[in-house]
Amino acid sequence: MSAIEIVRFAIRGLAANKMRSALTTLGILIGVAAVILLVAVGEGSSQSIQKNIAQLGANTLTVSASTQGGGRFGGQQQQSSGPRTQAKALTVDDARALADKAAAPNVTSVSPVVSANSQTASYEGASHTISQVVGTYPSYFEASNKPVAKGAYFFNDDVLAARKVIVIGQTVAENLFGAVDPVGKQITITGVPFTVVGVLKEAGSSSGFQDADDVAIAPLPSVQQSLTGFGPLNQILVKAASADDVDAAQAEITSVLDQRHGIGGAVSADYQILNQATLQETVSAATSTFTVLLAAVAAISLLVGGIGITNIMLVTVTERTREIGIRKAIGAPRGAILGQFLVEATLLSLIGGLLGVAIAVVGAQFTIAGITPVVVPSSVVLALGVSVAIGLFFGSYPANRAAKLRPIEALRFE
Repeated sequence: MSAIEIVRFAIRGLAANKMRSALTTLGILIGVAAVILLVAVGEGSSQSIQKNIAQLGANTLTVSASTQGGGRFGGQQQQSSGPRTQAKALTVDDARALADKAAAPNVTSVSPVVSANSQTASYEGASHTISQVVGTYPSYFEASNKPVAKGAYFFNDDVLAARKVIVIGQTVAENLFGAVDPVGKQITITGVPFTVVGVLKEAGSSSGFQDADDVAIAPLPSVQQSLTGFGPLNQILVKAASADDVDAAQAEITSVLDQRHGIGGAVSADYQILNQATLQETVSAATSTFTVLLAAVAAISLLVGGIGITNIMLVTVTERTREIGIRKAIGAPRGAILGQFLVEATLLSLIGGLLGVAIAVVGAQFTIAGITPVVVPSSVVLALGVSVAIGLFFGSYPANRAAKLRPIEALRFE
């Protein structure tokens, strides 16, 4: 019997029980689609995070207060068992010290930052809760890669005079002003008037969960006076001369802050420095692990689908025992019987796999939990290959059982 005839018999056998074949195929379809889609969501999340980290630039360092004491490099905290003095908060004076060219020649700009979350803004009856209001210096815009689409930044004179001027993100502009040009208009934030001098260029979602355009940036003193008070800084954004100077700049920052905060010997640091390159590597490793776990969970449904194939094929062999006996009695070789049932199982898994791929690709065109999925070609190949392998593996036992039936026993079967 030729291979074409074996395939033809297999297709005819599947067509004889259309509903059963469709339900078996559905199990494989769900498994393949789940694997591809979950890997796509993981990859989309990873790329979104990496993109937003990269926006800060490879030569940007972020200094923030350490909650556990220790760990200055790459944001990885190193525990210290030694004594620690009262932790000192980051201050504007720390930022000024870092801007001293004599102490930190590889640092080109320093931007102290305070932030107030969930602040209500209003304009002529329209109201919007801004996710984050940032108080900082003009150098922050370049260091954080936030270009202005309309209007302009505020200037150092605005900082010195504590003027109530503000640059808003696209989301804030759309919610408060609609089609009206915001530049020159006055908004109130928790009752305090600010004049809009610029609108930031659209940045897009951050990490799939936070809108990076739902932000407003104003001079540091005006935000401190109106919203946060003159307390410690949330962070200090430092820009090195170039990507090659990041390590040197980091060492200079460490030296300056150690001296100002009394760090040395057994006393652990009360701050940490995030290096964007190291942070990207850490995030990449974490998201890769997350994606693998998602794929592993989804792969369980593929296994369940394979068990379903075994079950259905065993039922099929039982139902067609007399047919098998007749075919063997008229000379059908063992290989033809074995091949037919193997082809049936493989076709079920292959059709389910192809449909699963198609559904996953279509599903990846939509946003899932705020994340735009990115289909990974290797996951498509792997999921489809595994589905076919599952058909062969789980179909081999029923096929082998059918091939071993003795003609006389099969013919006597009722």
